[in-house]
Amino acid sequence: MSIPNVKRYRLTSVDGSEHATLMAVLPKGTDVDQYLKEASERFDWKAYRDMKASVNKVRVGQQKQQKKK
Repeated sequence: MSIPNVKRYRLTSVDGSEHATLMAVLPKGTDVDQYLKEASERFDWKAYRDMKASVNKVRVGQQKQQKKK
């Protein structure tokens, strides 16, 4: 079940090299550009890079087992 009125916003890092997605419900009359600017400054880009680097790709399917001597 989803939360009503949730919108996705795309954050860009300060140096412009990376992008992240932010999901938020903003009150009426909020300046969206100002909110996104502040959110991208507060976003933990180092932890985001570390999380993306730690994702291991899993090979699907059978693999031949190696015999140990």
